[in-house]
Amino acid sequence: MKTMLIAVLVSLSILPAAIAHSGRTNSEGCHTNSKTGDYHCH
Repeated sequence: MKTMLIAVLVSLSILPAAIAHSGRTNSEGCHTNSKTGDYHCH
């Protein structure tokens, strides 16, 4: 039970980073933010 709870908490803590934006990165993992015009890499 405790192991399951830890696994769920870890999964939930990772989820926001995984869905931060839709992606569309180039081959180097970079893209331009269409709202701000900023170019950044992940």
